[in-house]
Amino acid sequence: MPIHHAVLSLLTHGPSYGYELKGAFETAVGPQWGPLNIGHLYQILDRLSRDGLVVSQRHAQAVKPDRVVYEITDAGRGELRRWLGEASPRSGGFRDDFFLKVTAAARSGDADTVKTVLSQQRTYLMRELRNLDGLRRKADNPVVALLLSAATRHVEADLSFVDDADRALLRTPGALSAAPRRPEAETEGLRSAG
Repeated sequence: MPIHHAVLSLLTHGPSYGYELKGAFETAVGPQWGPLNIGHLYQILDRLSRDGLVVSQRHAQAVKPDRVVYEITDAGRGELRRWLGEASPRSGGFRDDFFLKVTAAARSGDADTVKTVLSQQRTYLMRELRNLDGLRRKADNPVVALLLSAATRHVEADLSFVDDADRALLRTPGALSAAPRRPEAETEGLRSAG
């Protein structure tokens, strides 16, 4: 998971503790990623420790519980170099909730259903583009601006898919009638059974 590697990269600047790493991560990637759950971060740090990629040391504090400070190891630096040196494949393949909605709408054979699904998604994506544009204008960190630019390109690609679906299903004569549906005999059998 890339967050493991992001934590390693944050530790290349020196030892740090959980809440400091959480703040550094959120500052580095900006608002588009969302907040990093501190419990998840500690699970990551435990895993990195078990794998020998970081070491930890307890520092006593007068009033608060001991603070655990983490430091990257040589093995951690090697793992970070390895990760940075390889391509990043798309995680999870091409599974997509919206594609499943388009598939279900097309299988219905109803043009109004397809129009509704595409229209709702287009409206949502246009709103996302406006939000991203506003965030990008405010971004003063070039890395955060790059992340927002990447998010914008993903949304633009999703909008292109909505346009493709519109052309393929609504503007191509006979497309909806050709969409695979349950065989008529099977449908009749279900109706009589119900």
